[in-house]
Amino acid sequence: MPPSGGSKNGGKQKPLKAPKAAKKEYDETDLENIKKKEEEKVLKELRAKAAQKGPLGGAGLKKSGKK
Repeated sequence: MPPSGGSKNGGKQKPLKAPKAAKKEYDETDLENIKKKEEEKVLKELRAKAAQKGPLGGAGLKKSGKK
């Protein structure tokens, strides 16, 4: 069975390079909006992590050794 890939050349195929995006110039309001979005993203991730761990302390109920 011949190798699939659509090319007649054998060997490893090089991935196509993506064209470089032109650098965008931002004004102050754009930069503020970008910073806000990044901060919100970080806060959202932290909230998700905190929700998974449950209450702080981690020890739970401590039982004494005495009866």
